[in-house]
Amino acid sequence: MIPLSTFNTVVIWWIVAGLLIFPFTLSITAPYGRHTKKGWGPLISNRAGWIIMEAPVLALFAGLVIAGPAHKSPLTWLFFSLFLLHYINRVFIYPFRTKTKGKKMPVSIMLMAFCFNIMNGFINGYWFGYLSPAYEISWLLDPRFIFGILLFFSGMLINVRSDQTLLRLRNGGNSGYFIPYGGLFSYVSCPNFFGEILEWGGFALMTWCLPTLSFLLWTLFNLVPRALDHHRWYKRTFTDYPAERKALIPLIL
Repeated sequence: MIPLSTFNTVVIWWIVAGLLIFPFTLSITAPYGRHTKKGWGPLISNRAGWIIMEAPVLALFAGLVIAGPAHKSPLTWLFFSLFLLHYINRVFIYPFRTKTKGKKMPVSIMLMAFCFNIMNGFINGYWFGYLSPAYEISWLLDPRFIFGILLFFSGMLINVRSDQTLLRLRNGGNSGYFIPYGGLFSYVSCPNFFGEILEWGGFALMTWCLPTLSFLLWTLFNLVPRALDHHRWYKRTFTDYPAERKALIPLIL
């Protein structure tokens, strides 16, 4: 069993690694989807790549929490269920709803995401399965839990509804890319990313521990550059793109 001090050191260095990588991800457009380009090595289908890169976090987190010896209170199982709720959708539902026939992603991008998800699944699964103290029922009345769970479900709703808006753009066999409208798309180019950030912000708040904070920070390191790239792409591609829209955070970024 990994000592708590060693585990915390690993998590802190994981956060530091994200901070060091973040400036590079801001300057490099990841070549997938609308940004796909040659020069990044072999390609794999979008759907297969998505499932392969997302599945490890679900498997590792679930396996470590279930197998770990730490006492799990009802609140621990609630956090476990919320984590799985998000990733069951991302691994088993979302990839089969997207209309990505014939689209490819670089294997290199898939492998980088795969490695991130291995680390993220291990850190959070090991914490809740092996090291986390039991959450008392009184935690339900703590403002951090109350605000956190409200933030989590608000973010999930924004994320799912925004994905649905994007999927509807290709109803009836439409292909290519279009300007999305409605909901938070009136304010930002990537409300789906904004919703996911809110989800994991709420999760970090309600669980109040270093591993889930690391997950939130890495979510920001990953999604902020992607949102900025998407926003710039929309503005270059569509001359009538709404000028008032921000990239990620309404009225701010």
